[in-house]
Amino acid sequence: MRGGLASKLIVSLTAIVVLGFSVFVYIDTLEREEQLRTEVMLSADLLSGAIVSSTWSAMLQDRRDAAYEVMRTIGGQVGLAKVRIFNKEGRIMFSTGADQGETVDRDAEACTLCHAKAEPLVRVDVPSRVRTFEAPSGKRVLGMVTGIYNEPACSSAACHAHPADVNVLGVLDVNLSLERVDLDVRAARLRVAGGAVVAVLVMGLLIFLLVRRFVGRPVSALIDATRSVGQMRPVQPIPIASRDEIGDLARSFNAMMERLRDAQEEVDRFTHTLEQEVQARTARLQVTEQRLIRSDRLASIGQLAASVAHEINNPLSGVLNFAKLMQRLVTDQGIPPERVADFRRYLEHVANETAHCGRIVSDLLAFSRRSSPQREGRDLNELIRKTVSLLGHKLKLEDTTVELALASDLPPVPCDGSQVQQIVLNLLVNAAEAMPKGGVITVRTCQAPGVAVIEVVDRGVGIPESVQGRIFDPFFTTKEEGKGTGLGLAVVFGIVEAHGGTIDLESRVGEGTTFRVTLPLTAPPAAGSPA
Repeated sequence: MRGGLASKLIVSLTAIVVLGFSVFVYIDTLEREEQLRTEVMLSADLLSGAIVSSTWSAMLQDRRDAAYEVMRTIGGQVGLAKVRIFNKEGRIMFSTGADQGETVDRDAEACTLCHAKAEPLVRVDVPSRVRTFEAPSGKRVLGMVTGIYNEPACSSAACHAHPADVNVLGVLDVNLSLERVDLDVRAARLRVAGGAVVAVLVMGLLIFLLVRRFVGRPVSALIDATRSVGQMRPVQPIPIASRDEIGDLARSFNAMMERLRDAQEEVDRFTHTLEQEVQARTARLQVTEQRLIRSDRLASIGQLAASVAHEINNPLSGVLNFAKLMQRLVTDQGIPPERVADFRRYLEHVANETAHCGRIVSDLLAFSRRSSPQREGRDLNELIRKTVSLLGHKLKLEDTTVELALASDLPPVPCDGSQVQQIVLNLLVNAAEAMPKGGVITVRTCQAPGVAVIEVVDRGVGIPESVQGRIFDPFFTTKEEGKGTGLGLAVVFGIVEAHGGTIDLESRVGEGTTFRVTLPLTAPPAAGSPA
């Protein structure tokens, strides 16, 4: 039951039964005691009348010894505590006890019944003539006083005539022991109390069984079903065996479960549909992200095109000049022997400048090549050097130099090389644009626990703290209109996140900005990233 509703009902009903039986026992005991007291009172009245009647003749003839003997014989009966006769002055004329000859005042317990008022009572009914008191032995005693009246026969007797105006000649006081009555009352109380205890136990057992049957079990079933619902476990319908309020509650619960089951099925269907929709949207988002990265790369290539063209133009001009010199040295008879050394020197310059152009074009093609996402151990320092080489001429035109502080003990990093180059290129371009008057950009690499770190530091205008939380949002830019799309850092963030890394920044307005990129030294579980 665990202190639940059933327990409260059992305790409450049992308490009511116990209280009811207690009241019943108390009232029944009082009635039995009153009944026994009435019987004893009537017996005392009959005995008093018998004593008066049996001694009437002897007292009329003034044969006191014979009358006293009769009373002494009656007083020796079992249950009689004492028999006494008082005269009207309060003197004890006869007593079966040791107080014969004594005089009592009106405040004595035997006299207060009639002398409670200023004018003594002459005729007193039976209940008023009875008193109950405790004897010196500690036992209860019922005392009854019976008046000895001045009858006409007494007034006409020559032996001891009394004046006619005297109503009461004396009082007969009969004391009956209540020990037997008290024993009977005590025994009756025990019997009734024992019966009440048995009845309470039986009633309590019946209450327990009935409450458990009609309240405890249905409520426990409802509680178990409710807990199952709270734990999202399957719930069987609750059997309905009654037509009372608990039955109505069970029916309501079953109806609620049916609605919940239907709602759960609807939620499951909606969830399945939502998952499919999310997968489709994710696929489309990945395609969009791939296009965004390619668009950013093409934009970067466009920015590099002009500087690459200038970078290639100088060696090509040299090649053209040396080719013309070599053309002049060649005659119809061949190369003059004394000019062979010059011809070879010019040819070496042509080869070197042509190789330089080839390296520039090769790096540009490697950066712009659209390849499938792949991760392999790459030298991070080498990727940074190639990217700086691509931007060399552009940065030189902007009076910007790059200082490299690359860790020599950096292990290979599992990454997509072209995408890492795109990260470095975007950060270098942003750093250069943050220094309109030129300056120094520092690129550092180092190793931290489990990751490789790339830091790009500029000494430019800095980024206000109010917008630092938004710089990785797509299409957000702090540049002037027409000088940026706001996609560069968003693409960088997507590439870094796809590699399982992190990117953050520290910036102060007027002092510069530091971008810090971390790439894990172990490939993340979800290999592959947007190309």
